Amino acid sequence: MRAWAVVETGKPLQELEMPTPEPTGAQVLLEVTHAGVCHSDLHIWEGEYDLGSRGKMRLTDRGVVLPLAMGHEIVGRVVKLGPDAANQGSKVGDLRVVYPWVGCGKCATCQRDEENMCLTPRSLGVYQNGGYATHVLATHVKHLIDIEGVDPALAATYACSGVTVYSAINKLMPLDPNEAIVLVGAGGLGLNAIAILKALGHRNIVVVDVDEKKLAAAKEQGATQTVLASKEGTAQRIVEAAGGPAAGVIDLVNGTETARFAFDALRKGGKLVQVGLFGGEMNIPLPLMPIRALTIQGSYVGNVKELRALIDIAKQGKIPGIPVETQPQNQADAVLNRLKNGQITGRVVLVGAAA
Repeated sequence: MRAWAVVETGKPLQELEMPTPEPTGAQVLLEVTHAGVCHSDLHIWEGEYDLGSRGKMRLTDRGVVLPLAMGHEIVGRVVKLGPDAANQGSKVGDLRVVYPWVGCGKCATCQRDEENMCLTPRSLGVYQNGGYATHVLATHVKHLIDIEGVDPALAATYACSGVTVYSAINKLMPLDPNEAIVLVGAGGLGLNAIAILKALGHRNIVVVDVDEKKLAAAKEQGATQTVLASKEGTAQRIVEAAGGPAAGVIDLVNGTETARFAFDALRKGGKLVQVGLFGGEMNIPLPLMPIRALTIQGSYVGNVKELRALIDIAKQGKIPGIPVETQPQNQADAVLNRLKNGQITGRVVLVGAAA
């Protein structure tokens, strides 16, 4: 197979010939038709996460091995089934979105279909080759989800951007539809979060970003109010836009500055759900945690049950589409650089020859 792979962190992706994997057991080989380019790919490409005063966490510390074909938002066409994958809902020629956040497949967590919480992760595009390639190996047929009736380029974004915000939203619910939910970040995650909240019937959505163009896109997507973030006064502007301190904030950026104003915008009993990997650290006044009964919770992507539920909602036509631009697979490096430079609104999806 051909892959556009990270060979050296921070350096341009290289086009490589790699062995095409052979499916065994319940594995399935797919020819990649669509692969979304996600902001977390930048961290893998750059090779590290910013831990603030604790320094950097290297990807090698997490067990990432190069060369690596990134890409975890994958739609592909089934080309070969392992011997144990037959008659389990997918056949050769089927178009499927691939759940990428897989684990060992054997522990109790994996058996509950909560593989994103497995202690020995094997995520596609992170620990094994993903969608920046002509072919990808799904580790189990149960990770393939039918997307009939959904635009495959949009469906690809649901494997990370969509399921990540869906899982984060679920951590805030139930909330009254008129209670403000604040989204920090108006990129691909933020726009999908607006779309999914609207699909779930939520009516009060406040979006925060540093980019006026992205805020305009958020307003077009259906945000109730938008807030331009700056060095000073952002928390107060969020409170004003939300009609009071917020019951729930989802920080899709999760950097030092955003964590501070997100925390400061919470009401008594409020919850901050941290999703993004921008990096840094958070300093909070500890007495306020019990005095105001606040909750801070991390949210790591989502499980396959949540992806199935999200695709079911999409099939019903309830989720408004987000802006999706398509580019050929061989433009992966150029797209990554555009993303790094803040030049993308919505999502860019790489399209393979099999599309």
